[in-house]
Amino acid sequence: MRLRILFIIIIVLTYTALINPADNKDKYIYYNVKKVVDGDTFWIDDGSQKGLKIRLIGVDAPESRNSGTKEMTYFGREASGYLTSLIAGKKVRLEYDVGHFDRYGRTLAYVFLEDGTFVNATLVKNGYATVMTVPPNVKYADTFLKLERKARNHKKGLWGDSSGK
Repeated sequence: MRLRILFIIIIVLTYTALINPADNKDKYIYYNVKKVVDGDTFWIDDGSQKGLKIRLIGVDAPESRNSGTKEMTYFGREASGYLTSLIAGKKVRLEYDVGHFDRYGRTLAYVFLEDGTFVNATLVKNGYATVMTVPPNVKYADTFLKLERKARNHKKGLWGDSSGK
């Protein structure tokens, strides 16, 4: 009899965890954002002295400053400012795809805030980044393309009127 009761309790607890994903939030690891570099790159506090540099997968924000061979481009400062307002001082969760690093050694990730906001998608949706699909990291490519099309059609962010800038 005790074994049956224990079995039933285990089934109920397992079922409850499956149907209530909010309870699973505690199972994620969240990192403090240390510094935003530009509209698609930032640093997190991973416990190391330097921290970990994160590059958002699937998106490309305009350059916000001149550096090396890259020059600042239209809407770069706005994109950097938007990412800063979105994640600065907050905690983020990282989700990986097939490839974990880019050619510069940055960690590639899809990024989520504690409230569930999908940072990569939010940048594209609001016109602060364009889609940049680099196989094999294509998990959300279709979602990003739909969001970019919508942002472009609604003239959001960098798709807006550039006169006077």
